[in-house]
Amino acid sequence: MKNRNPVVLVHGIYDTEVKFNTMKRYLTKLGWSVHCLNLKPNNGDSHLEYLAEQVANYINNMFASEQPIDLIGFSMGGLVTRYYLQRLGGINKVHRYISISAPNNGTLTAYTLPRPGVKQMRPNSEFLQDLNQDIKDSLSQINVTVIWTPYDLLIVPPNSSQINIGKEIKLPVLVHEWMVKDSRTLKAISQALSQ
Repeated sequence: MKNRNPVVLVHGIYDTEVKFNTMKRYLTKLGWSVHCLNLKPNNGDSHLEYLAEQVANYINNMFASEQPIDLIGFSMGGLVTRYYLQRLGGINKVHRYISISAPNNGTLTAYTLPRPGVKQMRPNSEFLQDLNQDIKDSLSQINVTVIWTPYDLLIVPPNSSQINIGKEIKLPVLVHEWMVKDSRTLKAISQALSQ
């Protein structure tokens, strides 16, 4: 459809692009061109910067340099996409950014595993301190929507998903994993992509 940017979806830990099947079908039916990639490794064994480079490479190889895109990051993918936006020049390519249930200020569940990428998701990690120090300056340049649920048991505390930039949408979705397929989330995403 006219004036609709391609949408790139970036999954969370232990997920693959299959996680987005419902969202992809929904957005495609509404006229968006939807793209996904599989981050490797997807289990926290590598640093989030490395995964963000995969996002940058995918976008650079998939789209012409002048083609604007919209970007959606879920859970760990929210931090990976933020690194792409804030540190790898993605801010110059992305028009709309949607963060869904991302541990933007860390999650206590990241203390359960000593893997490098998981450690970066701990509250006050060096990685998060770096990203959060200039978040307003960098992300305020684009259209940002943050979607989260107060019932999240993976992002602890759940309000860690908040970043106080752009539009915030709090939905009463009962399970972290359902955030990418709940009808309320999908509707909020289509509205955010239409602005």
